[in-house]
Amino acid sequence: MTKFDIKEMSCNHCVDRIHNLLAGLNINHEVDLSSKSVSIDGDEATLNQAVEELADIGFTATRK
Repeated sequence: MTKFDIKEMSCNHCVDRIHNLLAGLNINHEVDLSSKSVSIDGDEATLNQAVEELADIGFTATRK
């Protein structure tokens, strides 16, 4: 899994938005509010798609 920081994640509503987006794209992931991060399982194309889709809903995903 590749871990990304998401500084804008601040509450459970954010976690739900991120989870619902990635689940809707059938991307295996884990969202962690305490570390403001999301871990994504997939190839480079999947990771790029996730980063782009997250940006579209207002979250900047920065690879750790």
